[in-house]
Amino acid sequence: MIYLDNAATTYPKPEKVYKEMDRCMREYCANPGRGGHSMSIQSGQAVMEARDKVSRFFNISNPMQLCFTKNATEALNIAIKGSLKAGDHVITTSLEHNSVMRPLKLLERDLGVEVTVVRGDVFGEIDPDDIQKSIKKNTKLIVATLSSNVNGILLPAKDIGKIAGENEIMYLLDGSQGAGTINIDVEDMNISMLAFPGHKSLMGPVGTGGLYIREGLKVNSILQGGTGSNSENFTQPEFMPDLMESGTVNTQGIVGLGYGIDFINSQGIENIRAHKYRLVKVLFEGVRELKNVKLYSKNHIEKNSGIVALNFKGVPSSEISYVLDKVYNIGTRAGMHCAPVAHDTLGTSITGAVRFSVGVFNTASEIEATINALKEISSNVGNI
Repeated sequence: MIYLDNAATTYPKPEKVYKEMDRCMREYCANPGRGGHSMSIQSGQAVMEARDKVSRFFNISNPMQLCFTKNATEALNIAIKGSLKAGDHVITTSLEHNSVMRPLKLLERDLGVEVTVVRGDVFGEIDPDDIQKSIKKNTKLIVATLSSNVNGILLPAKDIGKIAGENEIMYLLDGSQGAGTINIDVEDMNISMLAFPGHKSLMGPVGTGGLYIREGLKVNSILQGGTGSNSENFTQPEFMPDLMESGTVNTQGIVGLGYGIDFINSQGIENIRAHKYRLVKVLFEGVRELKNVKLYSKNHIEKNSGIVALNFKGVPSSEISYVLDKVYNIGTRAGMHCAPVAHDTLGTSITGAVRFSVGVFNTASEIEATINALKEISSNVGNI
């Protein structure tokens, strides 16, 4: 298959990720931090090594401020529900995934948390001034995605962080789209909390993710249980990462994530970004002249994390994606992408969109084959 659904989950993974996860499972995958025997200690060391790798990657000075989660959704729920209370105001954007929108809407309904959604332009681009203008006396949190999972548009993450810092407001960055392709520095970008998945551009396996919480920031845990520490107490430990890491962590998955980070470092994040953009540019140029295609992404390296979203006019996006899969063996994702407000912004609430998301292992020949497939579909669009 020509796999162009990397915005959902990258595939394939680096070979070292497979090998080290397999070695972990076969040789030492006991319960980390829950025993004094050698296998438990080795598991705990492996988790700590991965924590160090991820922390260095995002310029997190204290690795203990990073907790592992099963995905970005869990991380975002912890950050949002753990930091907001009745009477608070939060600012977000119209490009957010349901992993942000649904927790916010729940708190709006149940606690009366006030939510302001800053709307982007026709591509979803956000003007930082609109963030600034939305600030109120009770604004507690700004939460924004690094990049849209629908069309790849990049938000002004550093500018938003500057605004948050100047107004002493917490800033939660959703790095789900872009972490691993776009450089994220929590200090330089003034990020209070960073949520990320391991299974996308960080090249790790599914079932992994994490949340960074700035030292000194008070965030309540939403899950309590065994941590391997302070076991004599009925209350959750107040220190990180134990505060947020109840239950046994996904040891082999975390090991895989660490080796995914190693792969990115070996390739160079800017080289990965340039490679993905070259593929996006070829795809964009190859289909933009098709008379019955509408594009929703921008063909600019500073504006796109690696996605081309499009529709064939008059044809449901799901049908195009189905034909690409069944006839041409090309994997894409169609529909609403769990981001209905983003689709409303782009004008695709009814049709959805076909999303082509490139990865580090995609090739120019695969993109050329995809362009040829789209040209054939275009010439037969009335027969679909």
